[in-house]
Amino acid sequence: MILGVGSFAHSLGQTLADAGANVSTYLTRNYGHFSPSLVGKTFSRDAFPSPVPLIHEKKIEVVIPQSIDWATQPWAKDLIKSGVGIFSPTGEAMRIERERDFARELCAKFKIPFPKSFVASNRIEAEKILAKNPQPFVIKNPLCSPTSPIHTILCETVADTRAWLRHVNYAEGVFLQEYLGRAEAGHIALVSGGEIHSLVTNQEYKYAFNGNMGIVAGAPLGGIVERDEKDKYGLARELLHPLLPWFRKVNYHGPIQVTAIKVGQASSPSMESKTEANEENKESSLSSLSSVKKFETGKMPVPRWHVIEYNIRIGVTSGPMILRMLKNPAEIVLRTARNEKLKLSFNDKLNFGCSLTLAGYGYPFTQVRGPQLPLEVNGQFDCDVWWNEVARGADGNLVSTGHRIADVIALAPKLDVAIAKAYANIRKIRVVGSYFRTDVGQSLWPPGNV
Repeated sequence: MILGVGSFAHSLGQTLADAGANVSTYLTRNYGHFSPSLVGKTFSRDAFPSPVPLIHEKKIEVVIPQSIDWATQPWAKDLIKSGVGIFSPTGEAMRIERERDFARELCAKFKIPFPKSFVASNRIEAEKILAKNPQPFVIKNPLCSPTSPIHTILCETVADTRAWLRHVNYAEGVFLQEYLGRAEAGHIALVSGGEIHSLVTNQEYKYAFNGNMGIVAGAPLGGIVERDEKDKYGLARELLHPLLPWFRKVNYHGPIQVTAIKVGQASSPSMESKTEANEENKESSLSSLSSVKKFETGKMPVPRWHVIEYNIRIGVTSGPMILRMLKNPAEIVLRTARNEKLKLSFNDKLNFGCSLTLAGYGYPFTQVRGPQLPLEVNGQFDCDVWWNEVARGADGNLVSTGHRIADVIALAPKLDVAIAKAYANIRKIRVVGSYFRTDVGQSLWPPGNV
């Protein structure tokens, strides 16, 4: 049973159904109900205030949450007590995503590079921190949640940071994380049976528009995954494997994604200070590099990954591609939920994946909403298309109902082939006012590049 809605439930449900699983969805939000119904039974939270009785009645073996917020629901303890497998860490293990400052402390304990960061409870404290540390910060909510008062605001100058600190919602305080540039990448693995199993290295195109312009959207506008069980880029080796003692201590089992920025290379914007301070302050913007060794010349730090955040979910864009890459996705999900030993097996030649999102009217500015609009499909799809905020109209035709219409996903032996196929298929969908990024793969790849 999937706990979610929209393209997440549609994609994971269909992929697991194709692998022989009997799939259903407990609808956790008030939108995106149509597409999960295409792959199995759906149950609304209005009709069923808790999924636990359904889990007992239907003899569900594993549940897959879309969001970490499942753990804050009134039925969460009953779900854990039910004994059903949960494809997510629970309890103490969830803190690595839920509490940003806990992740920082964890990295410090295990000597994993992490940007200089601060927590402030109000604007006065935040502005004092900025005055003492005149450098750009990424502004985040201290607690991670889809309903957080603050969603990530990336500031590239001190002036940007100062301006935003006057306007953010301090209901839960604010987490200020040193800005280290844009050379970002991610790595996704499974932790089960006390071991870490690498799956893919990935890139998410989080900015709304081409050229990585506009604001950071609520969910990525595109993504790339590369099969990487051997950890080609070193992200797991540097940022996940040092945590193995902690994973074992807290009985962690489930997905783990690390997002990081490579610092210390000539192409990284973090090496070019964008502060308003003098040269002395420019040096301070590299404070998080203090633990990084220098080349013999002493002029440039050795390039090294720095953690930006950890996530405990398989991901809205990357998850469907990962499950398609695995030969036995249903078995792997079930065994991970039971904390059993894993033996991963990948489909031959599905080495790369590309995900594109068709955004609807007003996105990413979700305050702007349009009407339900006709959705036209011109031609047959030859890759996966997962509907998100889409419904069937009174005339039987599809209509878009919100800001994110569809995710189009293609896999192939080579990256350029996967990208070309995804673009060929997303162009078959037409909704007035919709758009998609046309430059996925042209920046931020290979990992560590901008």
